Amino acid sequence: MKHLPIIVLFLLSLAVSKELYAQKSKQEIYEIRIYKLKDKTQEDRVDAFLKNTLLPSCHASGTKNIGVFKPLESDSTSGKRIFVLIPHSSMEDFLKVNKLISADGKNGNEEYIDAPYTNPPYDRIESILLRAFPGMAQLEAPLFANARTERIYELRSYESATEKIYRNKVQMFNQGDEIGLFKRLGFHAVFYADVIVGTRMPNLMYMTTFADRASHDEHWKTFTEDPQWKKLSGMPEYQHNVSKINIFLLRPTEYSDY
Repeated sequence: MKHLPIIVLFLLSLAVSKELYAQKSKQEIYEIRIYKLKDKTQEDRVDAFLKNTLLPSCHASGTKNIGVFKPLESDSTSGKRIFVLIPHSSMEDFLKVNKLISADGKNGNEEYIDAPYTNPPYDRIESILLRAFPGMAQLEAPLFANARTERIYELRSYESATEKIYRNKVQMFNQGDEIGLFKRLGFHAVFYADVIVGTRMPNLMYMTTFADRASHDEHWKTFTEDPQWKKLSGMPEYQHNVSKINIFLLRPTEYSDY
């Protein structure tokens, strides 16, 4: 290798760098599974399935950084639900993981897998499929030192009136650098993504995280007062590009990966 001409070494180095960059910048696919529950019994059964079967199976197959969250006790809009965020490197990976979800009743979760129609473990499952924004192509799991029961994970959905107007809002996040603004202000985002299959389209979703409720409130106060946000939101080309916002305030379960 040391006897190769310098230009050849340079070209090899450039090729490797491009490949590494392509791998790093590849946009991930996310699935958000929302388990809708009727009571505490169903909640316990879904918890057991996720903790003892789904997450270990996904980890063993190479899927990491799976987030599992529940609404804050004070959030009456979400009802009894469990939110599961699963990252995928590709659509093939998404299909592979979904096979694991209904695989079998190992680890003592036959009560979930083999539940009779008269006693289901959940009311319904809503599944949302997303693709990461170019401005943040990979999921970033936040690092907090405090208790999980104090942390706030905020999941937001922004709907637009039409597909064209929706693309304008996506541009605002990427080319307009709304993502960079969130980063500068320390919002610790987990992901930003286009919804490519869902019930509220056209819409985007993203998740930001905070050590506690006080930190959440302070960050949003700083955001609304920031000169960059005031300038960005005041631009004529970005007016009226969001028709509805849904906000879910969540806490991570004790078995969530983060």
